Amino acid sequence: MAIVIGIDVGGSTTKIVGLEGGLIKSPMFITATDPVTSLFGAFGKYIYDNGIALADVEQVMLTGVGSAFVNSPLYGLPTRKADEFLANGLGARHATDIEHLMVVSMGTGTSFVRIDGDRIQHIGGLGIGGGTLQGLSRLLLKTHDIHQVAELAEKGDVTRVNLQIGDICNAALPDLPVHATASLLGKADSNAMPEDIAGGIICTVLQTIGGAAVLAALNSPIRDFVLIGNLTQLSQCREVFSRLEEVYHVHFHIPAYAEYRTAIGAALVYTTGA
Repeated sequence: MAIVIGIDVGGSTTKIVGLEGGLIKSPMFITATDPVTSLFGAFGKYIYDNGIALADVEQVMLTGVGSAFVNSPLYGLPTRKADEFLANGLGARHATDIEHLMVVSMGTGTSFVRIDGDRIQHIGGLGIGGGTLQGLSRLLLKTHDIHQVAELAEKGDVTRVNLQIGDICNAALPDLPVHATASLLGKADSNAMPEDIAGGIICTVLQTIGGAAVLAALNSPIRDFVLIGNLTQLSQCREVFSRLEEVYHVHFHIPAYAEYRTAIGAALVYTTGA
């Protein structure tokens, strides 16, 4: 059976996945120094590791900022580009049967894509995401290794750096429990421990994204948010968004293959004729 390959090309990382008979086949993540090297390395490794012959590939679909550097067929195969926001929407919708939802794509920055049935609409975003996490980590922890920061944060306590409602009020406020955040990093001082700073940085990025997503859905029927992108793989992600669910009375979903959903969506642009 012919396979359609979706590739999400970032600045230095590439995610690649195949769709065969509607099924997701062996997602793969490759890092390189530039998008073209990353793309060709990812594609070559993917077809080799999965024993795919070039003749078995029906279509290659590219998306992501790095796809702008590619203007010729990939290994002579039919190659097209997919709108990244459409790919985000299709990739997220593929994972759920919810009619109304917001796709929260957490990459270097964050984008919001609203889905109402078959209608997919990019409504905006914010310049906070993995790039922010890396930048703050460089400044405060002297590292940009997100995995190292996440491991450090697991040993920390964000209540030592975040100001909570309970720190300024002896009782819960309407719709705000005492453990809700009053001010991100609002309690931090010059003697803060690195592990607490790491937790505070991650919490700051994820809470800001979650709060902005909820605000983006105001005055709409949307109460479900599908999180995609690399930040979904942080061990702190589920905990942070579970607390936001309690505060905002919404639901945040992290689907299987969340970090590959844009690549999956790129393939779906072709298979669905979107």
